[in-house]
Amino acid sequence: MKMRTSLLAAAVLVAGLAVGPSVLPAAATAPAASTAAPSSPGPALEAAIAGLPRADATAALVRVGGTEGVWHGSSGVHDLKTGRPADPAARFRAGSVTKVFTAAVALQLAQEGRLDLDRSARSYLPELIPASYAGVTVRQLLNHTHGIPAPDFPGTTVEEAYANRFRVHDPEDMVRSATSKKREFAPGERQHYLNIGYTVAGLLIERVTHDSYERQVARRVLGPLGLRNTYLPGAAPRIAGPHNHGYQTMRLDDGTTGLRDVSVWRATDGWAAGDIISTTADLERFTDALFKGRVVRGPLLEEMFTLPEVTDFGTGEPAAYSVGLSMKVLGGREVWGKTGGRWGYNAAIASTRDGSRTLVYSVNSTDAKGQGMNRTAETIMVAAYGRP
Repeated sequence: MKMRTSLLAAAVLVAGLAVGPSVLPAAATAPAASTAAPSSPGPALEAAIAGLPRADATAALVRVGGTEGVWHGSSGVHDLKTGRPADPAARFRAGSVTKVFTAAVALQLAQEGRLDLDRSARSYLPELIPASYAGVTVRQLLNHTHGIPAPDFPGTTVEEAYANRFRVHDPEDMVRSATSKKREFAPGERQHYLNIGYTVAGLLIERVTHDSYERQVARRVLGPLGLRNTYLPGAAPRIAGPHNHGYQTMRLDDGTTGLRDVSVWRATDGWAAGDIISTTADLERFTDALFKGRVVRGPLLEEMFTLPEVTDFGTGEPAAYSVGLSMKVLGGREVWGKTGGRWGYNAAIASTRDGSRTLVYSVNSTDAKGQGMNRTAETIMVAAYGRP
């Protein structure tokens, strides 16, 4: 198996989890916030992150920007052992926010004529994509309408994932695993949000540029925007630089349920779909530039704000994902963005289409990668934009 070593959100609520004081100390400090404009959601956001650490989260970092007001806040602890305040400038695992960067690079390549959104993925990767998936286009990879199922990974529980946390997953092997299975639906017929489309997209970027995915993201996005605290870790398991520790609720060695420090974990299973590490300041700068057309320019930017006219594979609801982003109506207006989750961490970027209110958060959630949204993360989103 080929090893890549170059440097380069959603969760189950656990409000009722009983955790002793030796595991979750009292909140180290009250939320630290900057001066908020009168129209900003500062008070609601301050309340949303007050009282950390608690059962569902140990820390939260939040930035709101845009013409409607600015607010920055942090709460919780850097780690449970020392209980010192969370570092508001800390790096964190942003999970599927990575997909926005991948989509942006793919759209830049489309603008340059090097990648055709209507061309089949197999035409670029004939040795990897089998004939049974010959109809899948590049656009369908990026908007989750491809019908390719998820690859197989060892284990199905968080405990099994933790036991395999240092395993290196090769993207080509993941694609082979996925495409060896029967398709979920005909390409373009439904939408099913999965990582695999972006794993293929990362390989497409490498094929047409004859360069690594990581270097292309760095050259095309990170460098031009000055995102100095954002990087793609490859097979490195540690978060480089200052970071607040992530904890996950799981069964411990003694058979009890509690929190385990999961800060050190290889994210190669995510790769171009979910391994990026960043800060709230960098992601805020990226979000602002993206929505202002400084990352993807011209008509191709509209791909990120166009939902396919299909229904969700699992629920039958209308499609919610575009190329790179997703959309939800909050407080009576459309909010576009992307959430992400890695064990111990939830993150999100969001904005109104006109950029009047942007939001970036990192929540050190203890229930990451579950089936629902983390309680603290959900409260932050509602405080920033209003209820669905």
